[in-house]
Amino acid sequence: MAAPESERARPQERRMPRMWLGFSARAWARLLVRNRFAVELPYYHVLAAASAASVVNSVLGVVQDVWFGGRVRRTPIRHAPLFVLGHWRSGTTLLHELLNLDPRHNFPNTYQCGAPHHFLLTEKWLTRLLWWLMPSRRPMDGMENGWGKPQEDEFALCMVGQPSPYLTLGFPNQPPQDEDAYDLVGMPPGAPARWERAFLRFLRQLTVRDPRRLVLKSPTHSCRIPTLLKLFPGARFALIVRDPYEVFPSTVNLWKTLYAAHGLQTPHFAGLEEYVLATFSHFHERLEEGKKLIPAGQFHALRYEDLLRDPPGEMSRLYGELGLGDFEAVRPCVERYFQTRAEYRTNRFGLLPPEVRVQISRRWAAAIREYSYPFRD
Repeated sequence: MAAPESERARPQERRMPRMWLGFSARAWARLLVRNRFAVELPYYHVLAAASAASVVNSVLGVVQDVWFGGRVRRTPIRHAPLFVLGHWRSGTTLLHELLNLDPRHNFPNTYQCGAPHHFLLTEKWLTRLLWWLMPSRRPMDGMENGWGKPQEDEFALCMVGQPSPYLTLGFPNQPPQDEDAYDLVGMPPGAPARWERAFLRFLRQLTVRDPRRLVLKSPTHSCRIPTLLKLFPGARFALIVRDPYEVFPSTVNLWKTLYAAHGLQTPHFAGLEEYVLATFSHFHERLEEGKKLIPAGQFHALRYEDLLRDPPGEMSRLYGELGLGDFEAVRPCVERYFQTRAEYRTNRFGLLPPEVRVQISRRWAAAIREYSYPFRD
């Protein structure tokens, strides 16, 4: 039986590098100004470290642009990406890792997403120097971690100063930030176009390093299907869903863990459960709208529970539905992946309070029915 998440996270939180260390000077200054420098005293050391790192990041970014800028701008993205969609704690990381067992696929790793300004210059040598900064396990669920592991490209967009709901991690006691960046609707004039340029630039940088098809995983992309299709009409989408009654407590714990690991304030967690309830509903609505736009053969949905029960079978179906090529060459890798992780157990949070189950059943009813999960009233 796995240890409770809170217990497993403690030793890792002390070593987890703060995401702010990857920001450019401009992005870091903008974040501080918009939050009126509401950094609490116990986190002044983070403020100092991130401020110094932001200057280094900006300088290295200029050097990288001089050295690689022309090549990045000329590099086409020849293969439309494969996007892994799904709410947090639904199994998106697992599916992302399984898809990236395929040697035909490429992915943004933790270092690249944390250092988008200069990874083309620094990744090969700086990751060797900073190996001790990265914990071997993720604090929220104990899954394997490392500079070279697949990561969410949403973090890279944060580092370069694009609006993102993830900026809430820094100031968790402030109102949620950049909620209009979930679906890129309602943003100020020009902001969606700037987001698209930043996103494409990052993908071109990744393609300079490795031209294979990119597999991208950020839960926030679940709300952005119209924009992603505009940029990549041939994009594939793999959606993974999980029992909502399991997703809710795990997501609440996720945000608590990340607020503690990255916050510049001691988090109060006020309104967190309501935030999770409302965000999940928004995700489902935007997904259902976006799915209608995806051409046949470019979308496939699977359930987390089914993937755990029959990994090769579910992955074979996904490959067939999305036309990803022969799965049989990848099957041994998938089987070996699960064999080496046979001792891993997902976290358990116990029974939900009756009033919480009622809220989930009422507010997430559409998703529960859509993916054939039983109600637990």
